[in-house]
Amino acid sequence: MTYPGWGSVDVASTANWQSVVDAVAPYYKPATVFPPAFAAKLDDIALRHPVPEDRMVEAMRLVQDQIRYVSLSMGAGSYVPRDPATVILSGFGDCKDKALLLVSSLVRLGIAAEVALADLDEGRALDQHLPALRDFDHAIVKARIGTKTYWLDATNYLQGGRAHNLAQPDYGFALPLSSTGGLEKMPSPVLTSPSIQIAEEFDFPRKPGDPLVLTVFSTYEDADADWMRGNFASRSLSEVSDAYLKYYNKQYPGIQTIAKPEIVDRRDGNIVSVKESYRLPAEALAANDLAKNFPIRAADLGNNSLPTPTIVDRTGPVSLGSQFYRRHKVTVRNLKARFSGESMKNVVTPYLSLKASWSNTPTEFQVEWNFQTLASEVPAKAIADYLKTVDDVADQIRWQYDFTYEEPPADVQLSDPAKEQRQTVASMLLLSLLVGVPLFIAYRRGKRRAFGS
Repeated sequence: MTYPGWGSVDVASTANWQSVVDAVAPYYKPATVFPPAFAAKLDDIALRHPVPEDRMVEAMRLVQDQIRYVSLSMGAGSYVPRDPATVILSGFGDCKDKALLLVSSLVRLGIAAEVALADLDEGRALDQHLPALRDFDHAIVKARIGTKTYWLDATNYLQGGRAHNLAQPDYGFALPLSSTGGLEKMPSPVLTSPSIQIAEEFDFPRKPGDPLVLTVFSTYEDADADWMRGNFASRSLSEVSDAYLKYYNKQYPGIQTIAKPEIVDRRDGNIVSVKESYRLPAEALAANDLAKNFPIRAADLGNNSLPTPTIVDRTGPVSLGSQFYRRHKVTVRNLKARFSGESMKNVVTPYLSLKASWSNTPTEFQVEWNFQTLASEVPAKAIADYLKTVDDVADQIRWQYDFTYEEPPADVQLSDPAKEQRQTVASMLLLSLLVGVPLFIAYRRGKRRAFGS
């Protein structure tokens, strides 16, 4: 948050941020001595990775993956880290412990690094507070290679990517424990392509009695890939499969899993891919007219995470958090008619955007939604319009179709009331000409005889 939700008064005994640095920096000096086994791992990294950026990533993964995170926030442990050797031998540590261990490892590998203090809750508003140690609740790492700065969170787990595509944390402001003694703004990530892409492919039965087949391809990148990697690591494949099946069974009752999800993790590219396979028996597709009221919808677009505050007496903006950009595509095959997405509307505001596109052939219908946030917050005066937009987005990503509809054969002419009306008028005009013209001629001849007599 950058806007205070209520009035507050700051009281601090420190005159500036340098005073905070001076108070705790002595406890965060990099260690130079490591247990032999851990030192050997660092030396191996140095041997196998001559490029500093690769050394940084390997050291980060070593601390993230092999040292468990356990919070130790009691007494002096709230601000003072344990010795890195103690952390290594115990196999666990909190944010301070892991940050200092990572800094020590990076320095041993020839990379400039230091611990930085951050605030997970109100870090974006740190510059609005008086300098005080109590302003912080987290410790991270600032590393520098040449002119490039990297922000690393040692408490992450199984983080992917290399230096060029690393998903760096964005906690607003951070206070490096160096001689600079000032807050530094952490860069906010900017997504230029979707970080989550879902593609659902429905193959309707080709003949009576066959099942409908659903195949789902999901791709996660950047921070979403990091989250999914950790999620999969903490659950069995059966648990993941059951969770996915439960989601689809709500929409398509009776659906069955054909095979366990296939998960592919390209960690260096920071891309996690998942393939799911399902079948919906013919009797389940026919039950409750499911095929006639077949639902398609976009999931995982992130719209469910959008805040919906009250507008009563509100004077502050609404935070939308970090940017997200997601895509969902639905393809339906083996149809017997052309289907349209003309009713689908785009929803575009300065704060978020939902764009829909569709295409069709005589046997296939495809819809694609792209959804992204465009701003970090919504001003108070625009909240009413924003809330309407949130509702509009929800309406535009859920549709039902009668996929049992069949187009008539080409040699069968459908009734067209407008065409029939035009044909009737033309016939009446032709009839009037055929009857009226002879009568008119006879009338003219009769008049000439009358005047000539």
